Amino acid sequence: MTEATRAIEAVWRIESARLIAGLARMVGDVGLAEDMAQDALVAAIEKWPADGVPDNPGAWLMATAKNRAIDRMRREKTYERKREEVAHDTGVLFAMERSDFEAAADDEIGDDLLALIFTCCHPLLSREARVALTLRLLGGLTTGEIARAFLGSESTVAQRLVRAKRTLRDAKVPFEVPRGAELEERLGSVLEVIYLVFNEGYAASAGEDWVRRDLCEEALRLGRILAELAPAEPEVHGLVALMEIQASRLGARHGPDGEPVLLLDQDRSRWDPLLIVRGRQALERAEALPGPLGPYGLQAAIAACHARALRPGETDWVRISALYDALAQISGSPIVELNRAVAVGMAFGPEAGLELLDRIKDEPALQNYHLLPSVRGDLLEKAGRTEEASAEFERAAELTQNERERGLLLKRARLQVD
Repeated sequence: MTEATRAIEAVWRIESARLIAGLARMVGDVGLAEDMAQDALVAAIEKWPADGVPDNPGAWLMATAKNRAIDRMRREKTYERKREEVAHDTGVLFAMERSDFEAAADDEIGDDLLALIFTCCHPLLSREARVALTLRLLGGLTTGEIARAFLGSESTVAQRLVRAKRTLRDAKVPFEVPRGAELEERLGSVLEVIYLVFNEGYAASAGEDWVRRDLCEEALRLGRILAELAPAEPEVHGLVALMEIQASRLGARHGPDGEPVLLLDQDRSRWDPLLIVRGRQALERAEALPGPLGPYGLQAAIAACHARALRPGETDWVRISALYDALAQISGSPIVELNRAVAVGMAFGPEAGLELLDRIKDEPALQNYHLLPSVRGDLLEKAGRTEEASAEFERAAELTQNERERGLLLKRARLQVD
């Protein structure tokens, strides 16, 4: 790989989101904006190896993309059509000359990147489509990289991306940052997508790898960008705090051969202190804003309790249990109730945790969720009911799709009967 090729790949990964965002503001269509950004990338591939990498490669790409966008829009008469649509929709007849369009293209990025985030995570799209489009347009990942990250086929991901962009175009979804009540509603979708990406990296749902650090880092990058763009939103800081603190444990979550290491068994000296500090600072920003902590902020507070404990025995499980009580009141999620059972079991004894599990054992969302029997097995083990624990760990092993996790669960099942 040549120096120019490496530079192109690095610059594209860093600048592609800003490039697509700026172009989407111009044309109002993220699919068309991505095509135009790709045109600029092709130009860089053609010119940089011969002419050298520009001093400001990001600015070169943006200028090239803008010029090609203007030429392409003129050639395809997109400009005239959009002028007629705007005039029809507003009831105002006006003429926008090329010079006006060029001036608009030279505006500051402003809210463009934030608008791109909200567009990629529009509720019209399925959850899978939102994740794929976000990683594609904001993360700069290739279709193949997205497919490998979520263990899907490249053709399926490609079709999902095409359908997502077509859905946004056909619905004429405005390229803008929502306001008022719509902002709060749409923000939840954005945060969900970012955390889904992070969680897939933190504990891969399938495949041979227990941890996918690249996905965690990408989610963290997106979360940090969002926090800079929306500093008055406490849940944004709450999510960033949660991811920073959880990411601090990544190096301790697996052994030398990639095998999973559970939280209470981890070498805490391997936790990243810088990420813990950043997480606490983000949590403080969330707490300083008006209103009580939301779901992500409460989960970050729980993570902070673990981070403060130098040894597992120093963990304040009573406080964690209280935080889960507050989280359960505002979320109503069976997954939260499952985690609350763990905390209650640690704070007040395994039988108390098992009592909570009995209340949710018939929840439809948990019937094929491997962590339900896994948690039950753990609590049964602590209660000395080893044969029952072994059966639960075996059941959990049957349900998980992750090979590393299956190995850990089967090992725990065997230990109960040895």
